[in-house]
Amino acid sequence: MSQPLTTRPTVAGISIFPFRQPPPLCAFLFIIVLIVATFYTLHHPNITPPLLFSRNSHNALRLHRLFLSSASNATISSYLHALTRHPHLAGTKPSLDTLHYVLNHFQSLGLETHIAEYEALLSYPTHISVTARFSNTTTLEFDLNDVPGDSSVSPVVRPYHAYSPSGSAQGNVVFVNHGEEGDYRALESIGVSVRGCVVLVRKGESLGRGGIVKIAETKGALGVLIYAENDGGGFGGIERGTVMRGIGDPVSPGWPGVVGGEKLSLDDDLVTRRFPKIPSLPLSLHNAEIILASLGGAKAPVEWGNLGRVGSGQRVGPGRTVINMTYQGEMKMKKIQNVVVTIRGSEEADRYVILGNHRDAWTYGAVDPNSGTSALLDISRRFALLLKSGWRPRRTILLCSWDAEEFGMIGSTEWIEENVLNLGASAVAYLNVDCAVQGSGFFAGATPQLDGLLVDALKLVQDPDVVGLTVEETFKSQNSIIQRLSRVDSDFSGFLHHAGIPSIDMYYGADYPVYHTAFDSYDWMIHHADPLFHRHVAMAGIWGLLGILLADEPLIPFDYISYAEQLQAHRDTLSKLLEGKVSVNPLSMAIQEFSLVAKEAADEAKKLKEQAYNKNDVAAAAKRRELNDRLMLVERGFLDADGIKGKEWFKHLVYGPAAELESKLGFFPGIADAIAMDASEGIIEHEIWRVARAIQRASKALKGGFT
Repeated sequence: MSQPLTTRPTVAGISIFPFRQPPPLCAFLFIIVLIVATFYTLHHPNITPPLLFSRNSHNALRLHRLFLSSASNATISSYLHALTRHPHLAGTKPSLDTLHYVLNHFQSLGLETHIAEYEALLSYPTHISVTARFSNTTTLEFDLNDVPGDSSVSPVVRPYHAYSPSGSAQGNVVFVNHGEEGDYRALESIGVSVRGCVVLVRKGESLGRGGIVKIAETKGALGVLIYAENDGGGFGGIERGTVMRGIGDPVSPGWPGVVGGEKLSLDDDLVTRRFPKIPSLPLSLHNAEIILASLGGAKAPVEWGNLGRVGSGQRVGPGRTVINMTYQGEMKMKKIQNVVVTIRGSEEADRYVILGNHRDAWTYGAVDPNSGTSALLDISRRFALLLKSGWRPRRTILLCSWDAEEFGMIGSTEWIEENVLNLGASAVAYLNVDCAVQGSGFFAGATPQLDGLLVDALKLVQDPDVVGLTVEETFKSQNSIIQRLSRVDSDFSGFLHHAGIPSIDMYYGADYPVYHTAFDSYDWMIHHADPLFHRHVAMAGIWGLLGILLADEPLIPFDYISYAEQLQAHRDTLSKLLEGKVSVNPLSMAIQEFSLVAKEAADEAKKLKEQAYNKNDVAAAAKRRELNDRLMLVERGFLDADGIKGKEWFKHLVYGPAAELESKLGFFPGIADAIAMDASEGIIEHEIWRVARAIQRASKALKGGFT
């Protein structure tokens, strides 16, 4: 049974202590600061309060403590409860209620807020059905709902795959495990073909829905049914999702889908290539197990190893079980709205630190994404309190609430495409939180120059589950590592892979059983993931601190020595994979140069830090600005105008999605694709040279000047 949320002392009705035991000195100091700022504002309404946080290490530490002490688990809980009162699928009327809630929250805090609106092609179901005919001639029409009671009056959208083509498929069933290329090869080795069949897939970790359907299509399958083994946490949930290839609005590929702008027709080749050619649907575990139990034919290939709940003796078909599946959907042009808050910087207002989360959800979205939305709303509340007490960030901070992420990161992608030049010239970093809390344990992915900063932030935040330890201490004790961001599953993708913006993505909990089901609700959150909202508080603390550190530090806290070491590790892994068949010397030379330049930049930064900070020292300010520009632009060097072959919108040659689903590396996507395709040594060598040139561009950006 969950404990009630704890009661905390409040200022103006807002709880100020996020921890089990409040830190008295820090909290009372914050109360005094707020009282002083409030009275000053009352008597001088047109004048900003005196700057109580001058830029030195002592005051910076005090600012960080005050930010943390103003957290409130009860307040975050109230935000999440309001956000999840109804489903809010992008493009639907309830999604406008969520939009207005977020917009009104920001505006009520006195923050500069605007809406960036776009038009995008979204996909909705009108009819779905799956019927099985078994060997004994009996038939069964499956229940395709995961909503208790009468689904016809439920506001929750029926389980479907967005952008699946409308149509029916009828055929014998073949179980294809995770639906990867290797799974089909294993079936072929025992004489099983899927041509003319409906394939049943248990969703794995390495291949997304779109990839599953794409491979099945190439193998001659007529339709695809996908189920997840987690069974919606035992509730019978069914996982919704998109099967569109690529990200962003499909009818404005490569340019922003602004209202009244150019839109391609649905039969344009650039549009049709984004969609599958065969229908697919999600299925519950219960229904999948009924089909699996009916299959005849050969036993599952030994290469598949552990089949989880399926069992090693599973038959794969095709037997006499026949599936008839139908999906009817409609494509609609819908307006989508991003909400953007601007907190103007005091000294470098033309440099931007961006915090982002999407707010649209397949159903109620308590975990995905509104645990992150509620954290973002609380960060904005805390920033507003700091602003009232006299703080202003050195650089401008943007708080972004994206729309239509679930359909393929559409809201953030359109915004990036509209602002790509300005982002390239002035964006310092992008900090993404999608699902803030899924369960226990902190997880993060980042570009390597941000590793040290992330660890520093973790050291300042109390662990929500272990009293007396910081998040950094528990993160380290669990032997957790900071992952790299080659995946394409949240809004950081466009920032990093297309625009070359250093990025972080963070979340609590490795996964959760109600993902994209009707059971992703506030009730599930308070009973299973975060009853007292301590993990939400911790995530908001880490996220907000990272924003403050990146916005306030006179020198941008990027560590390119760390990046150089990571590149060297990638080079070593690649070398072992190639087994000497292709030379990696171009990479070695480029990384060696990058390492030397990174060391020089670190030495330069150290000397500047040793100088006493003086806002009025014009010469020192110019030196910092020049170094900051170089630090900021390095990541752009890894972009290549031609992009990744087969996925040309993705430009990053170090971290990005491989076009070949069989690629074995989590980095150097162009090289990984060439290896996966068994390309000639010359093609692999060319891809190695492309990456080497990208690293050389990054070195030149960090060094500055011209050859």
